[in-house]
Amino acid sequence: MDERHIRVQRTARYHMLGDPAKARSVWIVVHGYGQLARFFLNAFEEQSEDKLIVAPEGLSRFYTDTSHQRVGATWMTREDREHEITDHVAYLDAVCDVIRKETGDLPLRALGFSQGVATVVRWMALGTNTPERVILWGGSLPPDLTGAELQRTFKRSSVLLVHGSKDDLVPEQVWRENEERLNRANVNTQAHSFPGGHSIDPVILGRCMAQAE
Repeated sequence: MDERHIRVQRTARYHMLGDPAKARSVWIVVHGYGQLARFFLNAFEEQSEDKLIVAPEGLSRFYTDTSHQRVGATWMTREDREHEITDHVAYLDAVCDVIRKETGDLPLRALGFSQGVATVVRWMALGTNTPERVILWGGSLPPDLTGAELQRTFKRSSVLLVHGSKDDLVPEQVWRENEERLNRANVNTQAHSFPGGHSIDPVILGRCMAQAE
């Protein structure tokens, strides 16, 4: 069997909260596995008064239930992973470039949740935009990035690691290993745990975003 690849154009979707004219910063927020961007943004409603919050949606959608009523999206799987990584890095850069043409040189921030943690970190490592503040919530760092690559990725950025103590999908050990890897790479890192599960808590989110400003 001969495997080949071809580049195609497709339409991607993103959602926004906030007024670009009033925003003091731009946040690129990246959802987790099986989520859709518009529902992911619900937790950010109270944060949009002085921020432009942009949620790109994963390029691969699928039905998440057997009755084919609910739809979610994913950023990548292990199948043809290198091309999927290349595609979503280029996609996030394209979204960011479009937004920054409208907002100018406002400070750039990023948040990744669950699968979005690895997605944001890979984007920063391989893309052309560099958020100065990053929140990584309830997910794992890409295992393939070395300490030197992490150091280079976050050279001009600080990281806030957030973990729910009742998270039944991502254990505390993963959160601690993330912190250890970043500390060994001399990345400016703070870790925060809250009494919740595998979800974005709007109250904790507000505190974390305020700290990241």
